[in-house]
Amino acid sequence: MRLLILGGTAFLGRATARAALERGHQVTCLARGTSGQVADGADLVVGDRADTRGYADLVGDFDAVVDVARQPRHVRTALDALTMRVDRWLFVSTINVYADVSPSAVDADESAPLLPAWDGEEWAPEQYGAGKVTCESLVAQAFPSSHLIARAGLLGGPEDVSDRTGYWPLRFAHPSRADGRVLVPHSPDAQVQLIDVRDLARWLVVSAESGTTGVFNANGPSVPLHAAIAAARGVAAHTDELVPVPPEWLAAHGVSPWMGERSLPLWVPWPDLAGMMTVDTTAAQRAGLTVRPLPETFIDALAWELQAGPGRARKAGLSPADEADLITQRLSEPA
Repeated sequence: MRLLILGGTAFLGRATARAALERGHQVTCLARGTSGQVADGADLVVGDRADTRGYADLVGDFDAVVDVARQPRHVRTALDALTMRVDRWLFVSTINVYADVSPSAVDADESAPLLPAWDGEEWAPEQYGAGKVTCESLVAQAFPSSHLIARAGLLGGPEDVSDRTGYWPLRFAHPSRADGRVLVPHSPDAQVQLIDVRDLARWLVVSAESGTTGVFNANGPSVPLHAAIAAARGVAAHTDELVPVPPEWLAAHGVSPWMGERSLPLWVPWPDLAGMMTVDTTAAQRAGLTVRPLPETFIDALAWELQAGPGRARKAGLSPADEADLITQRLSEPA
């Protein structure tokens, strides 16, 4: 199979290239080349997706395209340039396309209502879900009988530059305090749902091979947040004390959920965003999606974190100094 990956120099795109190469396919990646290197064995064609001229150096036809774009205009230029040269189009979307992530949306499947589409020029992170809605529509119109939409959830594993899945095993492996205590959210009912990037990548490649079509929630199983944190703790062999704090305490001390600076990754406000962590993945499983055990994802994420350097600047989580200070504050409070 001749596979074109629109991207291919970071996280999911590079993992997809590796999966395809391992299965003996010829892989071309089109990217600006500013986000990293392509997988060994893949060909890089440098191009900017801002307009159709960015595809001028691509040679020949392709059996399938894997597209991870966020911006509708990038999908539009790709379709304009490539529709007549491609047999099928696999687009990686997101569960953020769903309009309702409240408790009433628990176990929602692919038929759940979507956000209003956004199709502007000046893309910003707040347009992420709505922009993906537009991208999905463009792909479906161009390839009505030969497209796959993968609505991915939180991706984890090695090379997770969002720093969410690596935070917990790394913190347990390198506590911020000499006594080994680690601050954790106390939200007993909260769930988390993530998929190893390598599992999603492999499924995309296998789906391209088999001609699988349709719309799928491509995610792992929903598990209790405390169980996910315990899995990360286990792979780091951490046995010191945990310091559990309720969401209200975290909010009062300026700690954000989910991602970003001064956050505790994987934790989302519960039950307000319950629908975000409980999407129904039955259709994807029937279409062949399988996922590895969560501890394996944390083991490999930790190995990558240690190789990348524990002291690097992070996009998510608490710094060691910040966490240590928060623990001190919590322990000093009256019982």
